[in-house]
Amino acid sequence: MTNGQKTLLSCSIISYLLVLYSFFRFNLWLILIFFIIHSLLLLSLVFLFWKNNIGDNDLIELQAKYQKSAIENEKRANELADKLDAQAKLTASKDVELKDAGSRIQELEQKISVLQVEQDSRETQLQTIIAEHAEQERLDYEALLPPIDPDESPNETINILQIAQDSIDELTPFANTAEINIQLSAPQQAMLVKANKSRLRILFRNIIDNSIKYMQRSGTLVITISNIGDDIFIVLKDNGNGLPEHETKHIFELNYQGSNRISGNGLGLTQAKAIVDYYGGSIYAKSMLGKGMGIYIQLPTT
Repeated sequence: MTNGQKTLLSCSIISYLLVLYSFFRFNLWLILIFFIIHSLLLLSLVFLFWKNNIGDNDLIELQAKYQKSAIENEKRANELADKLDAQAKLTASKDVELKDAGSRIQELEQKISVLQVEQDSRETQLQTIIAEHAEQERLDYEALLPPIDPDESPNETINILQIAQDSIDELTPFANTAEINIQLSAPQQAMLVKANKSRLRILFRNIIDNSIKYMQRSGTLVITISNIGDDIFIVLKDNGNGLPEHETKHIFELNYQGSNRISGNGLGLTQAKAIVDYYGGSIYAKSMLGKGMGIYIQLPTT
């Protein structure tokens, strides 16, 4: 009981006693006044008790709500703790896997590094071998170059059309015997190039002679010479039997003879390539079995 309730109860008892006192004194007005006061005090006391009871009930309900909320929050906290614990275990497992993967990656990187060093070493060795082979091949080809007459210049300005015509005239008797017609085609009367007369004559002679030998039937050899910019382009195309494509790419190799081999030393086309290479040009062949042979040459004019 609160202090206010105690005070109202005391006042109510006192007013009740005063009612009794007035009753014994037969004073109606006093009875009425003290009865009213007593009633008011009782009503106030009842109201105060009711109010306190209502507050207590609300407090109980509020406490129940808080308790229920606390239980739910604790449950959620436990669930969250379980999830965090599981996540922590998963993270720890992932960390171990990542560490293992990192170790494997480092091992692979080390192996790759070792393999790269080995690969670089092999490539260096291969490049050295290729360079040595190229140098040896160059020396072999230079050894095949025909000697220059002491009275001739190794590089002089000459008319390559005249050299070609001289070579054709020289081999025409052999071509006539084989029933082969040699034709020279050029867009102009003179085309100048810096080279040696004897070597260019041997270049044309070797290729023309090779066509006469290997056409193996009557036909035509057309020699076309043209110039574009600073280059001379020479095409020697016959309509003989030709060679299979897989053999054609080997015809400039030293001592190579294809399936249509004829007696000879096999140096003609190899020497022709040596001459073209010496003057900074290029030479290649195209052929198909039964469709003739084409020799294509590019020479710089200077």
